[in-house]
Amino acid sequence: MRQVRRGPAAPPGQGAYGGVPQQPSYVDGQGHGGSDGYDSGYNTGQVYGRPGGGSGGPGGGPGDASRPAPDWRRRVKLTTITVVTVLVVTTVGTYFWADSKLNRDVDLATVIDRPEKGEGTNYLIVGSDSREGMSDEDKKKLHTGSAEGKRTDSMMILHTGDNGPTLISLPRDSNVTIPEFKGSESGNTRPAMGANKLNAAYSIDGPTLLVRTVEFNTGLHIDHYVEIGFGGFASIVDAVGGVEMDIPQDIKDTKSGADLKKGKQTLNGEEALAFVRTRYALAGSDLDRTKNQQKFLSALANQVATPGTVLNPFKLYPTMGAGLDSLVVDKDMGLFDLAGMFWAMKGVSGGEGKSLNMPISGNAANGNLQWDMTKVKTLVGQLRNDEKVTVSGN
Repeated sequence: MRQVRRGPAAPPGQGAYGGVPQQPSYVDGQGHGGSDGYDSGYNTGQVYGRPGGGSGGPGGGPGDASRPAPDWRRRVKLTTITVVTVLVVTTVGTYFWADSKLNRDVDLATVIDRPEKGEGTNYLIVGSDSREGMSDEDKKKLHTGSAEGKRTDSMMILHTGDNGPTLISLPRDSNVTIPEFKGSESGNTRPAMGANKLNAAYSIDGPTLLVRTVEFNTGLHIDHYVEIGFGGFASIVDAVGGVEMDIPQDIKDTKSGADLKKGKQTLNGEEALAFVRTRYALAGSDLDRTKNQQKFLSALANQVATPGTVLNPFKLYPTMGAGLDSLVVDKDMGLFDLAGMFWAMKGVSGGEGKSLNMPISGNAANGNLQWDMTKVKTLVGQLRNDEKVTVSGN
């Protein structure tokens, strides 16, 4: 066992063990004994191999000191800015693309003697039998025939306001007065014509005379006009992948081409067009047809407004392209007005609004459908004041 020698302190200049010099004290923390500049060679705590770090263990290595840690906050910020910029540019680009496709061909400013504007917004929605842009094969497939020109196949007033939307069908055989009007092309004033079918107004002088006739016979101000032809209607339905409908009865009509079974089913463009045009196979003829048209248009609007269409560019752009290309609207119609119209129609199908035919009292002497003017007056008053509609139709 090693003995520890105890005794007097070593003489100056000698170490504790047989003359080994005493080590300098670390006065300045760097192995220097002070100001004499002596370097003992002992490590001061600095790790060699890289300044201020380990000598290349796992995760380390030469040159790592010059690589800054990732600034994740900055990366997230840049990514967010990039995504938002792309979305804004895409949205703005889509808006101007869509806006440029609208056919604003109807100038309601040329309509004379108009009623005062009421509360809410009134759209006159017209389905025409226009075959413009359709090939002979399309006409045969859709059973449209080849008649020249175009006539109104359906007419509806859609009112939107604070008390929910109201959709009112105007039977094309309605007995109305075609009032004095200014010719859309000639600019000449033409005298009023006695009792006529409502759709005759469109045949005589197009959309502006139809608006003039509806306003004259109802007292309701029309704010916007929207028209779609046969081909455009079928294209929109196909673009959204078809529309599900609950067909109330078996329908077979050689004139429209309808051959449908009762029950729920998804109608493609050809079947949908046949369904909304059918009247000869229905007990109520045109009145039953207008009800089917209301149901289908509401279902179509509901389908267009689903996330599956709006959030899917492979459906959204074809649908917008097919729809906007085939629509004819008034000069003041904007995309937001059009979107509001579709949302209102969706609301009708969702139970937030009401749909009805214009109230009918019976047949006029000429066989046309005569409006019940007492009910019509009440209905128009409620619409003009944007009140809840309590009137029922046929």
